[in-house]
Amino acid sequence: MGNTTVDQLGGAGGSVAVSARALSKSFGDTHAVRELSFDARAGEVTGLLGPNGAGKTTTIKMLTTLLSIDSGTASIVGIDVAQRPETVRRVIGLAGQSAAVDEKLTARENLELFGRLYKIPSAERTKRIDYLIDRFELTGFANRVAETYSGGQRRRLDVVASLIASPPVLFLDEPTTGLDPHTRTELWGEIRDLAVQGTAVVLTTQYLEEADRLSDSIVIIDEGVMKASGTSGDLKRNLERDVLEVHVVTSEDLPQAAEAVARLGVAATSDPEGTRLQVPLTGGARQSLSILRALDADGVGVADFQLRKPTLDDVFLAMTSGGGGP
Repeated sequence: MGNTTVDQLGGAGGSVAVSARALSKSFGDTHAVRELSFDARAGEVTGLLGPNGAGKTTTIKMLTTLLSIDSGTASIVGIDVAQRPETVRRVIGLAGQSAAVDEKLTARENLELFGRLYKIPSAERTKRIDYLIDRFELTGFANRVAETYSGGQRRRLDVVASLIASPPVLFLDEPTTGLDPHTRTELWGEIRDLAVQGTAVVLTTQYLEEADRLSDSIVIIDEGVMKASGTSGDLKRNLERDVLEVHVVTSEDLPQAAEAVARLGVAATSDPEGTRLQVPLTGGARQSLSILRALDADGVGVADFQLRKPTLDDVFLAMTSGGGGP
């Protein structure tokens, strides 16, 4: 059984590797995904963002043949997902939210197992395993059983196992959840390197900074419906508003500040620590001056403030109903 690889696609030069058209899935009366359409290209990272329950994982499972498609179509490197699921499985890698490794086996033995499942010839399999262990810095624990690994080591092995067949398309469902900042940053670099080499990476994440730094294009979904898509820069520009960020002196000042802003007809959001108010503006500096005057008139203690351009967090909050993160 042959495997299509990134090299065989010639780096693909930005060709469409994943195509979803009017993709829909329901569970009883719950519409998990509704007529979702997007493309993911070779050599790029496509980020899927949305609140918990938005339909991100359901979408990934449909595209990777783990869930049937109710309606719509999907293809991976031109292969129809519904009509040829076995062929699709040979050209994708998947690292889901739960580690798929066998904890009673070492990293090397796990990779050997995955290589056999993909029916990679023995000599090629050994060469590939040695390469992956070296490239992803598994050497220090490659011969220890997985049950002794830290969370970061286990997650790294899970991602590496999805690459054993050098797939042209890689699906990563929240790959860095639970990792420490250092390990997360390392994995970001590895994901970016894969894209540079021609892999089409489809990534779901709960970290907006991760999506902003890694994704060439972003698809925001909420309640199974696409709300926006484009590059991070495009999404920020399309929001067409600035943000006044006000830091109040104490958390006790925050409700009074929010009330003063609300009287001007503006809906503000606050940070979890309760000392920062973020006010979306359509009137720029003039509107921000009116808000600051209103806060001063109400006796609100303001520590500092700044007028800034929108971030991906602002886009996310504006486009989704979750309001609390993906």
